[in-house]
Amino acid sequence: MKYETKLKQETIDAIKALYEADVSPNQVQINDTPSNFDGDFTIVTFPFAKAAKKAPPQVAEELGQFLSEKLDEVISYNVVKGFLNLTVVDKVWTTALTSILATENYGTHAPLSEKVLIEYASPNTNKPLHLGHIRNILLGWSISKILKAAGKNVTTTQIVNDRGIAITKSMLAWTHYANGATPESTGIKGDHFVGDYYVLFAQKLKEEYEAWQETEAAELEFSARKNTKANKEDFFKKYKDTYFNKYSTLGAEAREMLLKWEAHDEATLSLWKTMNGWVLEGFDTTFKTIGVTIDKTYFESDTYLLGKDIVQIGLNKAVFYKNEDGSIAVDLEDKKLGEKIVMRSDGTSLYVTQDIGLARQRHQEFGMDSMVYVVGNEQIYHFDALFAILEKLEEPYAKNLYHLAYGMVDLTTGKMKSREGTVVDADDLVQEMIDTATAESLERNEIADLPAATQDEIRKNIALGALKFFILKVNPKKRMIFDPKESIELQGQTGPYIQYAYVRTQGLLKKMDNIDPEMATVYTELVKEEKALIKLLMKYPTYIQDAAKEYDPSIIAAFVYNLAKAYSKFWHECSILKATEPGAMEFRFLLSEAVGSALASGMDLLGIKMPQRM
Repeated sequence: MKYETKLKQETIDAIKALYEADVSPNQVQINDTPSNFDGDFTIVTFPFAKAAKKAPPQVAEELGQFLSEKLDEVISYNVVKGFLNLTVVDKVWTTALTSILATENYGTHAPLSEKVLIEYASPNTNKPLHLGHIRNILLGWSISKILKAAGKNVTTTQIVNDRGIAITKSMLAWTHYANGATPESTGIKGDHFVGDYYVLFAQKLKEEYEAWQETEAAELEFSARKNTKANKEDFFKKYKDTYFNKYSTLGAEAREMLLKWEAHDEATLSLWKTMNGWVLEGFDTTFKTIGVTIDKTYFESDTYLLGKDIVQIGLNKAVFYKNEDGSIAVDLEDKKLGEKIVMRSDGTSLYVTQDIGLARQRHQEFGMDSMVYVVGNEQIYHFDALFAILEKLEEPYAKNLYHLAYGMVDLTTGKMKSREGTVVDADDLVQEMIDTATAESLERNEIADLPAATQDEIRKNIALGALKFFILKVNPKKRMIFDPKESIELQGQTGPYIQYAYVRTQGLLKKMDNIDPEMATVYTELVKEEKALIKLLMKYPTYIQDAAKEYDPSIIAAFVYNLAKAYSKFWHECSILKATEPGAMEFRFLLSEAVGSALASGMDLLGIKMPQRM
C-alpha cells in the first residue's frame, strides 16, 4: 500500500496545483483497475469536479497528464469517463515485493498502549458447548488475534454462568437418577455427562406435566383461564412455566435446592462444586481441541452480587430513581430505550446489575480503554441499555464499549434446539469434521508415507480449518447456515482450498536451496498474474486494520481466499520451475514465499493452522 499512499498524496498536490483547490485524503479514491481496462491504478475524479469547475472526464485527462509528467513511475494513462487509469513501471511491484519479504511479521503493527478487553464464550455449566458457542468462541478468538495484529494490547475474558435454576435442574436430576455415577465411572466427558442430566430433568418434567394435565387441578386451571379461541393443547403449551412454578414437584425441589445454595448449605455447595468441576474440565478439553485460550475467567457465582453498591450510589446521585413498588430504575428515553429496571423491588439484582459491577471491576483490574462483548444478537437491547447506563454513571471507558451482536447458526437440517437434547454438540461436530477429513485423506492417499501421528495432526488441522473458515468467512452480524460437507471441499471458498494453496508454496520453498535469489533482480517484465498477487499482498496491512476497526474476521477470510485464488491462477498460467525468462524462476520463488507467508499469517488470525502436506 506504500505506493498507493504516495499516489494519493501526489493526487492531492496535483489538484492543488491544477485548480488551487484543497481536497482531503478521504476524497481521493484509488482502486485497482478492472481487468477489462488497461492500467494498474484507477483514480476516481468525480469528487474533484466541483472544485475544478470542470466535468470529471476533463479533470481525469488533466490529472493524468500532470501525474505522468511529474512521476517517473507512471508510464501511461487513459481516461474512461470520470475514471483515470494509470499504468506504472514494474519496479513499483518488484520494490513492493522486496519490502514485503524484508518486513518481519508483515502486515502487523507493533503493540500500542491501548488496552482492549474482549468477552466471549461465557457458557452455562449445565450442558456442553454447541454450534452456537462455537461461532461465539471462534469470533472472539479471531478478533482478539486481529486486534493484537493491529497493535492493540488485548486481554480475553469470559463470564461462566454457574448458578441459578438451570444449574440446580442438572444437580437434582443427578441426585434422583444417577445412582452415584460419575464421568470417570461412565467414561463420558464431564460436560456431556452433566448435560445429559439437564436433558433428563426436562424429560422427567415433561412426563410429570403430561400426567398432571389429566388431574382435576389441571381441568380447573383450564376452565378458569380458557377463552373461546383456545383449546386444551394450546393452553397447556403456554401454561408449562406457570405449572413449573406452581404445581410441579420437580420444580419445587429445584427451587428448594437453589435456596439451599444461596444459604450456603454445605452438602448442596459440595455437589455444585463437584458437578461444575466436571463441566469445566470438559470445557477445557474442548477449548484445547479447537486451539482457543482465555486469559481470565469470571464466575457468576462470584459476581452475581456485584453492582448493588453502584446502583445505590446512582440512586443517591439521581441517576436512578425508585418506583412505587420499590424497584430501582433508570430513564433511558433519551436513547429510545425506555425505562430499565436495575434492581428488583425485593432488593435482588438483575443481569444488568451484575454487568454494571463487572464492567467496573474489570476496569479496576485491567484499566482497559475499550471492551468488546461477543454475544448473540438476541441481547442487543440488554447491551444498548448497559452501555447507556454506564455512560450516565460517567464510567471512564463507557464511550468505548462495543457489542458484537452476531447472528445465530443453523445447520442445513434447520434451527438448533437445546432443551430437548437435540443440540448440535461442539465435540460431536468437530469429530465428524475430523472423520470426514480422514476419509477423504485416505481416499486420496497423498500423505500415507508420513508417520501415523503426523497424518492425524494434518487431518485435524484440515478439519478444524474447514470448520473455522466456514464460520468466520460470514459477516458476524449475519445469520448463517453451516454445511459440514461443503465446508471441507477442496474447491470454492473453503479452508482446505486455502490450505492447499499454502501447501503448494511450501513445496516450492523446499527447492529454494537450488536458486540464487539475486537472480530475481534481473526479471523486470512482470505478467498480470504476478502483479495481481503483489497488489493483494500490498493491501494486507490495510485489511488487518479494517478487520480490527469493524470487528469482522470475514474481511481477513476474504483476503486469504482471494490471495489463494490468485495464486492458483498464477500457478496454472505461469511456469515456475521451467521458466525461460532470465530471473523469472527466482522471482516466482520469492513471490510464492511471500504468498505462503501471508496465507499462513492471515489464516492464523482466523485461528487456523496450516499443514505442510495435504
